[in-house]
Amino acid sequence: MSGAVEQAYREHWPRLLALLVTRLRRFDLAEESLQDAFAAAVERWDRDGVPANPAGWLMTAAWRRALDRVRREEADRERLPLLVVDAPGTVTEAGVGDEVGDERLRLLFACCHPALAPDARTALMLRFGAGLTTAEIARLCLVPEPTMAARLTRAKKKIAQAGIPLRAPAPADLAGRLDGLLTAVYLLFSEGYRATVGPVLLRPRLAQEAIRLGYELGLLLPDEPEPVALLALMVLQHARRDARVDADGHLVRLAEQDRSRWHPTELRHGFELLAFVRDDEGSGRYALEALIAAEHAKAAVLTSTAAGTDWARIAGLYARLEARTGSPVVRLNRAVAVAEAGDPALALALTEEAAERLPGHHLVPAVRAELLQRLGRSGAAGAAWEASLRLVRTEPERQYLLRRAAAAPAPRS
Repeated sequence: MSGAVEQAYREHWPRLLALLVTRLRRFDLAEESLQDAFAAAVERWDRDGVPANPAGWLMTAAWRRALDRVRREEADRERLPLLVVDAPGTVTEAGVGDEVGDERLRLLFACCHPALAPDARTALMLRFGAGLTTAEIARLCLVPEPTMAARLTRAKKKIAQAGIPLRAPAPADLAGRLDGLLTAVYLLFSEGYRATVGPVLLRPRLAQEAIRLGYELGLLLPDEPEPVALLALMVLQHARRDARVDADGHLVRLAEQDRSRWHPTELRHGFELLAFVRDDEGSGRYALEALIAAEHAKAAVLTSTAAGTDWARIAGLYARLEARTGSPVVRLNRAVAVAEAGDPALALALTEEAAERLPGHHLVPAVRAELLQRLGRSGAAGAAWEASLRLVRTEPERQYLLRRAAAAPAPRS
């Protein structure tokens, strides 16, 4: 794939896919037509040059291919009247952007219809609402790629067979779909915040799109506390993006980040949103995660260093979060906080269950390696570094792990 086409894929695939699905009302047809359009772009753009409006070019090409496919099908007379869109060639980049907000949310609402299984809802939202690949979704959901591919296929068939409409639900039904929507938006943000595979660690456009969808959900459900909490969490985390990698794209640990590069305006906005987040026994998952993010942000604002971080408070918040979610990833983060609060032995014990439940996650042996080093068990730490390097999938994280392993003390003979 040429550089221009690859950039267009990163920037426009999710929006164009959502737009095509809601216009065509057929998931497979939208995917195949858009894939054809990108394949045509590889050939045409290299030969004729990159068009002034890549998104418009791709949308027009995909739409023409969709019409060609429909015309070749036996059900042509039944399907063509359902397609309501502007004529090919009139699509503009501004037009795509103007429509995509409503279209994207309608698609997300359809993907979290109660007729679908919960795991299928999340997968569909990430594929068609966020534009992630099947492999990316599988890694985010911690399942094998073939399992995720089969899940997506079943879900698409279910939508077609059940006649699920691609529109926003009635106001009374919004709350019932909220958990699925929030899960999908947060997983989308997570992939933007820390990519699961590839040459780069950050995918800021994905993170920004998740934040935009978070605002849309907040406007639709102003009386629900968790959308506001999720938005606060994402804004606070995203404010750190410029300090999380160095000039060479290498990962920079939180404790070593240049906090002057954190975005103060965004931090302030995150704190403003946090004012609407409750901190009590009734706090939801995203409220607790937002409170944790706020503790790191407070240290940056007050002291401009990691020295002022209240790790005991963070460890307590993670304990509450783990009790609510049962997540092995939360337990791993809790272990890190416990170690930073001064108890690496307890932290190591906390990683045992996480290791059993996340056998393919590189962060589990990486955290264990750090803890083993603190406890003076350099031989076991070296083996853990090696295990982590076998599992890591992004190049920035691989380089970071290599540097950490090289700096580790040699095992005693």
